[in-house]
Amino acid sequence: MPDAPSLEPVWHALTDQEVLEKLHTDAATGLSEAEAARRLARYGANAIASRREAGPLLRLVRQFNQPLIIILLAAGAGAALLGETVDAAVILGVVLVNAVAGYLQEAKALAALSALSRSMITEASVQRDGVWLVLPAEGLVPGDVVRLRPGDKVPADLRLLAIQSLRLDESALTGESVPVDKTVAPLPGDTLAPERTNLAFAATVATYGQGTGVVIATGDAAAIGHIAALTAAADELATPLTRAIARFSRLVLGGILILAGLTFAVGLGRGQPAGEMFMAAVALAVGAIPEGLPAAVTVILAIGVSRMAARRAVVRRLPAVETLGSTTVICTDKTGTLTRNRMRVAEVVLPGGVWLADPTGFAPAPAQDASAADRPALEQALTVAALCNDAGLTGDGDDFTGDPTEAALLTAARSAGLDLAGLATRLPRLSETPFASEHMFMATLHDDGAHRPRPLFFKGSVEAVLSRCEAAADAPLNEAAAAAIRQTAEDLGSQGLRVLALAQKFLPAGTQTLDPAQHDGGLAFLGLVGLIDPPRPEAIAAVAACRRAGIMVKMITGDHAATAAAIGRAVGLAGDEPVLTMTGRDIEATPPADLAARAAASHVFARVSPEQKLRLVKALQSLGHVCAMTGDGVNDAPALKQADIGVAMGAGGTEAAKEAGDMVLADDNFATIAAAVEEGRGVFDNLTKFIVWTLPTNLGEGLVILAAVLFGLELPISPVQILWINMTTAGSLGLMLAFEPREPGVMQRPPRAPGRPILDGVLLRRILVVGGLLLAAAFGLYAWEMAHGASVAAARTVAVNVFVAVEALYLFNCRSLTRPALALPLAGNPWILWGLAGAVVLQGVFTYVPFMQSLFGSAAITPQAWLRILGAAVIAFGVVEVQKRLESRL
Repeated sequence: MPDAPSLEPVWHALTDQEVLEKLHTDAATGLSEAEAARRLARYGANAIASRREAGPLLRLVRQFNQPLIIILLAAGAGAALLGETVDAAVILGVVLVNAVAGYLQEAKALAALSALSRSMITEASVQRDGVWLVLPAEGLVPGDVVRLRPGDKVPADLRLLAIQSLRLDESALTGESVPVDKTVAPLPGDTLAPERTNLAFAATVATYGQGTGVVIATGDAAAIGHIAALTAAADELATPLTRAIARFSRLVLGGILILAGLTFAVGLGRGQPAGEMFMAAVALAVGAIPEGLPAAVTVILAIGVSRMAARRAVVRRLPAVETLGSTTVICTDKTGTLTRNRMRVAEVVLPGGVWLADPTGFAPAPAQDASAADRPALEQALTVAALCNDAGLTGDGDDFTGDPTEAALLTAARSAGLDLAGLATRLPRLSETPFASEHMFMATLHDDGAHRPRPLFFKGSVEAVLSRCEAAADAPLNEAAAAAIRQTAEDLGSQGLRVLALAQKFLPAGTQTLDPAQHDGGLAFLGLVGLIDPPRPEAIAAVAACRRAGIMVKMITGDHAATAAAIGRAVGLAGDEPVLTMTGRDIEATPPADLAARAAASHVFARVSPEQKLRLVKALQSLGHVCAMTGDGVNDAPALKQADIGVAMGAGGTEAAKEAGDMVLADDNFATIAAAVEEGRGVFDNLTKFIVWTLPTNLGEGLVILAAVLFGLELPISPVQILWINMTTAGSLGLMLAFEPREPGVMQRPPRAPGRPILDGVLLRRILVVGGLLLAAAFGLYAWEMAHGASVAAARTVAVNVFVAVEALYLFNCRSLTRPALALPLAGNPWILWGLAGAVVLQGVFTYVPFMQSLFGSAAITPQAWLRILGAAVIAFGVVEVQKRLESRL
């Protein structure tokens, strides 16, 4: 029986025979079915252990695990014990509405995410008992011999035994955008994981050639399983909103307990009955609790979710919308996120000058010697690139078969005006030498008509081509010229481009096949082709928007440093400043105490492993940053989960990334991140407006109860009337603030500091002022009515309507916390008027309908009383506007 499989350096450092011996298997016959069954029982199925999702009941119970909800449940229980069934029923209704809304939103997000999920690989070509079979990949075991062909997903971690020009797309695992050429020779033991070219990792895809390998690790023991373990171990972080609401709730709870205790103690000190004082304390607690806040938080966040859904973003957790608004740094993947994940020819360097590619074709580079007269040389070079090529374009050319690099060459030839089908017909292929990583070139022989020399087209690495060239641009290729070409290739590489060289020669008419001697010399150098995975234009705009908003954008990728730095410059990660880059080796060499500072100063992190991505996110969080992490690969999953908000790509992303993310972008568009930040800031603004609007009412109600106890008077408002005020106004008035449009310049201000409380000094002063105005108006008009012969029920009805009227006009003050209310057009939020109309109707019903009078202890009031009520509301509105103006001048 073989040793337990692992990804220790032994596998890539051993020879083929040593690997086979260690695994007790045979490359010619594979395992027997009996042995495979024994190993399957020992190692388990070739699958990642699935994460247990919370069931429906647990998801519902979690909705109640919020400080304010717990406060409400306690208040409801107290009301029920005192026989206040109406109070208890209303509180319970509020709690249930909030819980059901949160549960439905989470269920909707999970369903949408499930619809986005892609199925995993299900079959693999495996050799058992000397026969090749197609079996479910879950049944693979260490020691199985597996065959790979173009388009196959690698079903398990393999040590390659034999290859034929095999290339694998490892972008999902490593972030590398260019397919990797595989080898079979042993490698040094300290070779980094992304550079272990004799291994094939599960979840990667064969794009070119063929290969055979032996399974060395399956399921959780594979590299992808290791990443899954890192993901599971990553911390589940509370969001800035949940932390802020928790702090706010604790403050509210402390204030409620202090005021209620003070009320009870003062009443007892005045000799009033303990039962009566206990009821007064309960009334104060019910009044001070912002019952509408949990529902308001849910509704405001849900509206943000709906707006994001319209932009094809699926939010898994409601607070994720606001978290993006609090983000101070975005750590983004490169491949497919900032870039198109589609190779493109950026420039063609000919002996006569440089031609630059753009979406409309090719143009001579500025300050170069290339001109229209050199276009035949360009077309000849691209003809070689197109015909010495095994890829194919499908449809309108956006899709392709074969290697992405070769597909990019075809696209470039077509954009230069070449007729690809016509070229293939005019110059049919007769013979070829396929590309192989051992010699790093490809050669094809073509028929150019009877009795004519037959062209041999050649493409490959710069060294492979130059070593076989004797001429360039009809001139001998001397050492100085060759050195200049190599320097140009190095310059292109430093810009992040992948470089290929092109050449040709002519063989005698009638030549039918190629042999190495025919293309080992005598070639004429045609030019260099620089390819790049270009940045998305919308990503460039999104990065600029984030920088203007005070958000740092950092790229973390498994790609090469030069490529990553070039993309970083192209998308503007550092603005006009130099792009600072750290590699995985730099991260390992940096002392832990210095990593956070270096991470904050750097813009690009290249050749980074999943563990290092996780370290970088934690290092930035240690400085107090709110980190968003975008990604699409398996390698991104641990960092996505660790980040304050993980944003996974839905269309091209892996299942692991989607499961780890808090938000999934269905269209993989990085520009949606900037939109989400803007939306998140608007959500928090509206939530703050609601809090600033609702707390004065709770404060005023508590102060009215406290004042009545201090003066030994009957309560101006009863507990059930307090609940009526809080719940009806929150629904008809306060929630209308959720529909307020975003404030101007929301993306020109810096992010909100992570530790900053929801309410600053200015807003706290405003709450105190409005709470004091409500105390004066409600208590004063209640006393006025009692002094002029009104009944207790009528006086209390006046006090209740004072609260509602002041809240109604104060709502217009809160549409903006800084700008004058009269400067805000009603067309910006027509829901305000509908809410105002609803409040008027509800107060009319409360005041004049007999059933409501019986239930809530209200009574009809005179028109003169209404005028006094409206006068108090207008005065409060004016005071707040004056306060705004005075504070804006400070």
